[in-house]
Amino acid sequence: MRPLFEIPQEDLRKIKFVLTDIDDTLTTNGRLPAKSYQALEQLQLAGFKVIPITGRPAGWCDHIARMWPVDAVVGENGAFYFVYVQSRRKLVTRYWKSERERTEDRKLLEKIQNQIITTVKGSAVASDQAYREADLAIDYCEDVEPLPESSVNKIVDIFHQSGAEAKISSIHVNGWFGDYDKLKMTRILLEEHFLLNNAYFMEKIVFAGDSPNDEPMFGYFKNSVGVGNMTNFADQIKQFPAWVTSKYAAEGFVELADALLSAQADS
Repeated sequence: MRPLFEIPQEDLRKIKFVLTDIDDTLTTNGRLPAKSYQALEQLQLAGFKVIPITGRPAGWCDHIARMWPVDAVVGENGAFYFVYVQSRRKLVTRYWKSERERTEDRKLLEKIQNQIITTVKGSAVASDQAYREADLAIDYCEDVEPLPESSVNKIVDIFHQSGAEAKISSIHVNGWFGDYDKLKMTRILLEEHFLLNNAYFMEKIVFAGDSPNDEPMFGYFKNSVGVGNMTNFADQIKQFPAWVTSKYAAEGFVELADALLSAQADS
C-alpha cells in the first residue's frame, strides 16, 4: 500500500464512480458524521456517481437508496442492489436469489444462529438482523463487548462447517448461502444499470473500504483505497488496496473525497 497523497493527479481526474464501504469507512465509532454526508453530497453534485457497497441490511439500504445523496447501493455483502429512480419515484431492486430461495436460506441460517449463540460466549445476533433479507449477521463488537480474535474465527468456522459463506466486517461476521460477494453484485450493478464494461471499470472507479469483507473489491479495482484503520485487520487480509489514507474511518473517506474534488477542480 502507498499513501493516498502519492496517487497521480491524472489518475484521480479519470475517476467518475466512487464506491465506498459504510461501517468504519463513512462512519466513526458507529456514527455517520456530517462531514461524511457532506462529502457524499459534494461528490454527487460534482458529477461523480456515488455508490455505498455495504454489509448492512435491506431495510437500511432501502432508506439509503431513497434518502442519501447516492446513485445506488449494494447491500448484505452482495445479496442485492437497490437504485432509487427519482424521476419515477421507484425503487428498483435486483437480488442474487429469488424470494423463495431467500426464505429457505433463512430457515437454515436460524439453525446456524442458534449454534453460534450457544457456542461462542459473548456473541449476539446483530441489532439490524430484523431488517435483513438474505444473510445472518453476528455481532462481535458493535453492541457487545469486543470478542477475541479466536472467538471471531470460531464464528466463521461454524458458518463454513454448515456450508455457508462468511465474511468479517469491522463489526459483524456475516454468513449466507450463495456464491456472491460485494464484488460480484457490484459488477452486475455496473453492467446492468450503468451499462459499463470491464475496460471502463479500471480507470473510472475508486473503491474505499476498511476490513476483510472488502478484500474482493481491494483485489479487483486498480484504484482501491483503504482508510487508515484498515491496518487493524492487516493480519487477516491477503488482498490489500493500492492506496491508504493517512486518516482513519470517516476522516479517511473525507481525505479521499477532498483529493478527488481537488483534482477535478484543477482539470
